[in-house]
Amino acid sequence: MSATSTLRIVVAKPGLDGHDRGAKIVARALRDAGMEVIYTGLHQTPEQIVETAIAEDADAIGLSVLSGAHMTLFKKVRELLTARGADDIVVFGGGIIPEADLAPLAEIGVQRIFTPGAPTTEIVEWVRSNVGDASAATA
Repeated sequence: MSATSTLRIVVAKPGLDGHDRGAKIVARALRDAGMEVIYTGLHQTPEQIVETAIAEDADAIGLSVLSGAHMTLFKKVRELLTARGADDIVVFGGGIIPEADLAPLAEIGVQRIFTPGAPTTEIVEWVRSNVGDASAATA
């Protein structure tokens, strides 16, 4: 966890997907819950996302993928985090992700996937409970 007790979350839109309303809603919900949120904007490469997360001392990366490239993009982010020695950064995400891909994503280290319709309160509570020191994050 970052030096402060406030969780720092990078919210990112990797790849060619141009629809970011859901990512912005999640970013705002996390911010409104007292977390520091860094939204990277559209069309980010996995390299840009990982570099931002490391530079910002992020506790987690939330990826939003609607393009169908989720297996490739999540895997690349996890590989880059490992290569940079930043395996402690939690990766979670959401988007249009088939049920059949949830287990393979978990196997590569994606901690949680939220599918369309997930309440923002559920996402906030999951982040508080599963990222960094949960007791410090809620203090």
